[in-house]
Amino acid sequence: IDVLEMKLIREHAFPEGEFTLAFVGYGTESDSTVLELTHNWGQSDYDMGNAYGHIAIGVDDVYKACERIRAAGGKVVREAGPMAAGTTVIAFVEDPDGYKVELLEDKR
Repeated sequence: IDVLEMKLIREHAFPEGEFTLAFVGYGTESDSTVLELTHNWGQSDYDMGNAYGHIAIGVDDVYKACERIRAAGGKVVREAGPMAAGTTVIAFVEDPDGYKVELLEDKR
């Protein structure tokens, strides 16, 4: 979250269900997109493929995001550059569990 410059907006624990939801993003829930992450209590690992495929996050500068991720010890698995079938700048990084996160350059 830190290397992508996202902030923890809020979190909510559900003791009866033994999980916690964390909501992260770049602004408030009322004015930006928010990503909901689930932490299942007592679950220390997942098999690749039983959680999700990959997510994509829009960032201002994919090249700089890759630099920050690499500097923090993260793994860039597809360097920043234009996508094969277009001009949008993308990159892929891996989270600590090996899941892919696509970075998309957001030029709004």
